[in-house]
Parts: sequence; C-alpha cells; structure tokens
Amino acid sequence: MKLLLTGGCGFIGSAVIRHIFRQTGHQIVNVDKMTYAASEEALEEAGPHGRHILVRADVADAEAMLQVFATYQPDAVMHLAAESHVDRSIDGPAAFITTNVVGTFTLLEAARAYWSALPSERRSAFRFHHVSTDEVFGALGADDQPFTENTAYDPRSPYSASKAASDHLVRAWGHTYGLPVIVSNTTNNYGPWQFPEKLIPLVTLNALEGKPLPVYGDGGHLRDWLFVDDHAEALVRVLERGEVGATYAIGARQPRSNLDVVRAICAHLDRRVPDPAGPRSRLIRFVADRPGHDFRYEIDPSRAVAALGWQAAHDFEAGLARTIDWYLDNRAWWESVRAARYAGQRLGSAA
Repeated sequence: MKLLLTGGCGFIGSAVIRHIFRQTGHQIVNVDKMTYAASEEALEEAGPHGRHILVRADVADAEAMLQVFATYQPDAVMHLAAESHVDRSIDGPAAFITTNVVGTFTLLEAARAYWSALPSERRSAFRFHHVSTDEVFGALGADDQPFTENTAYDPRSPYSASKAASDHLVRAWGHTYGLPVIVSNTTNNYGPWQFPEKLIPLVTLNALEGKPLPVYGDGGHLRDWLFVDDHAEALVRVLERGEVGATYAIGARQPRSNLDVVRAICAHLDRRVPDPAGPRSRLIRFVADRPGHDFRYEIDPSRAVAALGWQAAHDFEAGLARTIDWYLDNRAWWESVRAARYAGQRLGSAA
C-alpha cells in the first residue's frame, strides 16, 4: 500500500512512520508543513529510505494537495496534521482554525476528486483515516464513565472545537459523497521525540535542570496516558482493518492525575540522576489554572481492542521510564530544539 500521511514529522506522525517502516512493507508519502514542532530527525532510519518521501506542503493549500494526489497516486490517507497544543490555541486560535478546519476540508476535497476518478477496484479499496482527540467530547466528572465512540461532542477549547469541526467534516464527506472515511479518537500520548512544550517532556527537562515545575490548580486534573508507539500500532490497524464509516476510541486505561505524573517523573529522575540539592519534588509549584481547563479525559477502548485485535503494550510506569531515559540519552536533540525554536519565547505550559 502507498499511504499519504499528513503531519509525518510531528510527534505521533513520526511514530506511525517508524512503525510502518519497521513492521510493514507499505510506502509512505509524508506531507508536512514543517512547523515549529516538526522534526525530520524523529523519522530515524525511515527518513532517508526509498519507501519514504517527504513533501513539504501545507494541507490548507488546495493546489498543493491536488498535486500531491496526482503525483503520488496513494491507496489511502492517514490525516494527522494538526495544531494540537491547548495553551497555544487559547493564545492564538486562528492557526488552529486554518490548519485543523480549513486544512481538513481542503484535504477532503482533494481526496474526493482523486478518489472519484479511480478505477473501481482501487476506488473500493481506498480509505481516508482521520486521526482526532478525546478532547472533542468535553470533560468527565470524577464518577462519569469513560468516553466511548458514542459519547456526545462537547468541545471546550479552541483546539478541541477545531478538532470537533474537522471530525464532523470527515463524517459529512463520508455520508454525503460516499468517501470511505474512518475516524479515530485518542487520549494523551507521550513518548520519545515529543516537543518540549508538552507536559511530560517539559517537566522532565525542567526537573533535570533544577527549574520550577508549574502545575495548574491543585494538580488533580486526570488524563488517560497512551504510549505513542502503542498508538501508532493502533492507527495502522485502524487503516488496514477498520470498517468504513466507523469510529474507534483508542486509549490505554492508564489514568493519572497531572500531579501524580509530575511526581512520577521526579522520582524516576531522582533514581537515574540524583540531584545533590535534594528530591526534585521540591521544585513543584502550583499556579493559577488556565481558562476552561477540562477536569478529566479517559477513553474506554473496548471496541478498538475487540475489532482490531489491539491493546496498549506499555503500562504507564514502563512507558514513562522509557520516555525519560530517551530524553536523558538525547540531550543534543532537545537542547537544539529549544535553542532554535524558543528563542525569546516562554517555554511550554503548566500541567
């Protein structure tokens, strides 16, 4: 299969490419705008290989998307390209509407034009897999059941609203035009190569350097944590085995409060590289909560597990240790990223 994958130099996209390269024979056409969070280095050995082609283009550029389909003639699309950081969406929502909403619309229209002209056999085999987030479902209370594929939408931030809009567009193109679409929604991902503004790498690097560890509110906000390699495997299975028109909720059943995550990072670093000044938990600082901060996200992945024969292989403790060790072993990468892309800017956000 020749797969057109958008956002392949991002955190999740690069994990998907590494998985495809190592576990399948598929070819990859990687369309990436190469924004601040993109990294060719994250492709690892897949980067320079003949089965991978990097096309630097914006999914919101209609002419460029039509050209990509015409030139590379893909068998399927996996759409990952998105602006994804909630705090950035609060500070500047316009980029999220452009990429997540207009970009998805533009890609859908290019895919529809291409798919409509395919020979019948290739047309019936074509798939458009849209990758989304559990944040479109809003927030759970402490005693609520986890999100499922049937949970009503209730987005609370500019980011989640833009992703909800893109989900609706994808399903509408499936219903109205017959485009063979599949949607998957996932929870918080973590692992190697994640950009340092996200919670786990931000806290890891700040703790390593003896800097304050800001935690929103009382740190009680709950998230379900999924190791990125497990998500990559699930996404490929959705593309290969998923039912047209279906939705798959992908999670790890590993909920942790933000404060528990921060403390776990501190404890692991204390074991690996003790700080003469004392336990790193001393660096935790509680700060004012951000606007509209959702209390809890958690997914019930039962349908995905049953339909795809998949389940998360990493528990949170093992995945976190592997992640922190990767950052310890790859200091040159994250130091260069921070120096090049955060010059004169604030770094990241609180948990």
